[in-house]
Amino acid sequence: MAGVLRLPSGRLVRGRGLRRPLPEGPAPTFALHLLGHEPPLVAWEARWLRWPDFWLPSDRAAAGEALHEAWARAETERVEIACAGGRGRTGTALACLAVLDGVPSREAVAYVRKHYASRAVETPWQRRFVTRFR
Repeated sequence: MAGVLRLPSGRLVRGRGLRRPLPEGPAPTFALHLLGHEPPLVAWEARWLRWPDFWLPSDRAAAGEALHEAWARAETERVEIACAGGRGRTGTALACLAVLDGVPSREAVAYVRKHYASRAVETPWQRRFVTRFR
């Protein structure tokens, strides 16, 4: 399916841009929204992480907790990671999930660019965030 990243463990996580219509296929059971402002309501459980466009999460500890939760839930649930455009913040978060799934942090951005979107993770500081993520 479009936007779905398969992690090495087999977990599936859908990345998308909230500016686009909901893609076809099953709805998520949990979403992590990465926006600088409160996201619109959705029909499934969602968590908002304040993350301004082109930047990094406002609260790094909260980001770590939210990303660990999304990764853990992806083992048995349909998880979606979404920002406005679906590339920079979403790609950064997906790369962090890849790190949690065993991809070496220095290879995680390349993994997401190969398996999700070639232009994912847009800024140098987003790439550095991934390499330092644990």
